[in-house]
Amino acid sequence: MSHPRTLADRRTRFLNRLYARLARRQPAATGFVSQPEPRTIGSFARGRQLIAGNILFAGYLVESPDTALWDVEAPNASFDDERHGFGWLDDLAAVGDPAARAKAQRWVWGWIEAYDNGTGPGWTPDLTGRRLIRWINHALFLLRGQDKESGDLFFRALARQIWFLSRRWQAAAPGLPRFEALTGLIYGGLTLEGKEDMADPAVRALSQECARQIDAQGGLPTRNPEELLEVFTLLTWAAAALHDAGRGVPNAQTAAITRIAPTLRALRHADGSLARFHGGGRGVEGRLDHALAASHVKPGAPKGLTMGFARMSAGRTSVIIDASAPPSGPASFNAHASTLAFELTSGRRPLVVNCGSGVTFGREWRRAGRATPSHSTLCIEGASSARLAAPERGMTQELLIDGPEHVPVEISEMSDGLRFQGGHDGFVQPFGLTHARTLDLSFDGRGMAGEDMLLTMDKTARKRFDRAMDAVNLTGLTFAIRLHLHPDVDATVDLGGAAVSMALKSGEIWVFRHDGTYSLDLEPSVYLEKGRLKPRAAQQIVLSGRAMEPATRIRWSLSKAHETAIAIRDLAKDDISFEG
Repeated sequence: MSHPRTLADRRTRFLNRLYARLARRQPAATGFVSQPEPRTIGSFARGRQLIAGNILFAGYLVESPDTALWDVEAPNASFDDERHGFGWLDDLAAVGDPAARAKAQRWVWGWIEAYDNGTGPGWTPDLTGRRLIRWINHALFLLRGQDKESGDLFFRALARQIWFLSRRWQAAAPGLPRFEALTGLIYGGLTLEGKEDMADPAVRALSQECARQIDAQGGLPTRNPEELLEVFTLLTWAAAALHDAGRGVPNAQTAAITRIAPTLRALRHADGSLARFHGGGRGVEGRLDHALAASHVKPGAPKGLTMGFARMSAGRTSVIIDASAPPSGPASFNAHASTLAFELTSGRRPLVVNCGSGVTFGREWRRAGRATPSHSTLCIEGASSARLAAPERGMTQELLIDGPEHVPVEISEMSDGLRFQGGHDGFVQPFGLTHARTLDLSFDGRGMAGEDMLLTMDKTARKRFDRAMDAVNLTGLTFAIRLHLHPDVDATVDLGGAAVSMALKSGEIWVFRHDGTYSLDLEPSVYLEKGRLKPRAAQQIVLSGRAMEPATRIRWSLSKAHETAIAIRDLAKDDISFEG
């Protein structure tokens, strides 16, 4: 007997194929109601690479100056998703010269020739929505110099995809995929002549999704900051399309935009990039600024936690901490075991980071990136504070289970700085120990004092701790506090092993110190970054020891060296490359 989930997936795929083929019967659109305005932002550097024939999708590089994009054999499904989603069209449009236009036209009309008949992996609601948005955004760029026959093919393909979306948007998974499908349908319905009636149901559905998916604090169930940015961007694009069409924006959509904007601002580091948690990256450069400007939501600092994260900011330093239980259920497919992990950025330079999502580097890197040792926090016996469940039959994604349930947090202001205090029970079940963390950031942003404690909180926990100690013959439970450093940080062990000095490209020097009770090492690490061929080599500070008693305290500090100036003109250029 087939597994229910497999049956549902098979039915979804069958219906997608069926409606994609039925879309061939739809009459072509005749043109645009008004001239589309390009709103998506691409990368000039990536555009130049594409023109040169270096196609990098989902961590795979294909060097092919002459081969058509659609003739390249996809190494995996993620490569196909990126190819059929047409995000690369933003990059070619960012270059915008005749060579970029020629390549974009060849690849767009190549898709029409190969897949407009309703075949291929690109006929899913989310990919179709993503593709439609790009085609409409860059329509003037694409249609320039094309003859009537090519233009007719373009509008026919748009009409077919809009009709497909009108029938299949509900099949998109809740969250970002459904927001993509609905925004694409709204875009197409409002922009193309004769398709306005398709936009109205999508506008109502988008309002319902806003109320259902965006919580009162402006967060998503996945707690993925980059995904929240993508949803926010889609909502602002849909609002702009409604304004351009002379229509009002539904209250639920406006309210969601208003809730999300301060949340994204709080999840933003001093360098303007997003904190990298729960499968999210730093965000496409410029997208957050553009989306915030388009939202017209005035800046404001939310109080307390933001989508489960705590933020402390002082001087030129920002600290963002994962201060809640990880996502659960279907929202945890990309979740990480990162409770109480933090990232620290000084000015334009990330210093302490998490390894990030390894999803573009294959299954093993993806699993490794989700583990607690890949985050800047404490782990016991190499174990994670949550574990990955075996994937359900017919599925490749793994849920995060058995994570912390009780995560008390307090953020306060002291006489000389800001204090974060938090704890979690993710290690109570196997070891009987609660992890408590205190981070004190000085008002000038030049220093942070840290204290990690491992505690048995009650008699039951004490019994578990005693059993765990018996299992290691009373030699103590090994722990390690890891601070993963950004690849651009040059770190060396200093003062005979009592400290680690870290030089940033800006010229700043930071120093990690500890109280001398435990062992300090500098070990290899990796930085998992989308748009790269392979993980980047990095380093990590590891402060390790053994928990011998029911209460263990570890004290450490992270501060700028005394000779580091208060204000530094950071003129060092960033490397623009997606080589490994």
